[in-house]
Amino acid sequence: MDKKAKNILFKTYWSSNSWKDKRITTPDDFIYAKEKGLMFDPITISHDDCIKKIIEDANSISLEQVVKAFLSSLSTRRLDWRSGIASYFIAKLITPHIYAPIASGYSYQNGKVVAVSSTCKICKNLKYGIIGKEQYIESDLNVLNFERIKWGGVRHGDLLYTLFDLEQLKQEHITEPTETDIKIFKEILKMVNSCETGDFPSVLRDKLKDIPDLKSNKGERSVIIEILACIGILNPASYNRPTSSKHDWTFVEYWRGEDGYDTEVVEKYFGKYL
Repeated sequence: MDKKAKNILFKTYWSSNSWKDKRITTPDDFIYAKEKGLMFDPITISHDDCIKKIIEDANSISLEQVVKAFLSSLSTRRLDWRSGIASYFIAKLITPHIYAPIASGYSYQNGKVVAVSSTCKICKNLKYGIIGKEQYIESDLNVLNFERIKWGGVRHGDLLYTLFDLEQLKQEHITEPTETDIKIFKEILKMVNSCETGDFPSVLRDKLKDIPDLKSNKGERSVIIEILACIGILNPASYNRPTSSKHDWTFVEYWRGEDGYDTEVVEKYFGKYL
């Protein structure tokens, strides 16, 4: 990954104080980052075309590719490689369909509904409630790429992110996982098993700090846990559980320490390396 292009992308959206309110990229910087494959022109695409392309991409990528990418991200800190396994799993849930609108939100003024937002009912009814707009108009792919590279993706389940993530993964040359990568993954599973009854996902996130070879920050560790939940490794035994009033979890919200991890899913995906 070109360091200058990555810096251009990052400084567009991020400062030492977090997200930037004003996001400006100079024309020369944008051209450079675009030539290096890290920034993109806005995209306009329909839900139906998204669905078609996602299915095509998922069929052109093997499970072995996404597993290798995830494992190889652990020691290299190539968080963009880490993201793809969740998008692949979500893509494999999607079947061909056309946009079927259902109300997803309401805006009120003086107690009256003044606007209604919608999403695709068929996407919404899939396992994780995929967010599917009817049309994506001049949508910003650069912020998606920034989040993908910085944290490993934070919009898994958004239709456009799923498409973008798979498209980028297809172009990557992924190295074989090293012994260190495999060791880190085994340590992650050990940390899962070390959780006690009633432990929330945040406890597991804190435990991952103790893995010496896993260089990460809080946000990155959150995404690792979310990805493991998304692909069924961290599988809640019940969805009828109280949750914390303040949290950013999506896929792992109802997982607790006593649930451990699904050994069959681990064997299915990672058995070759374990």
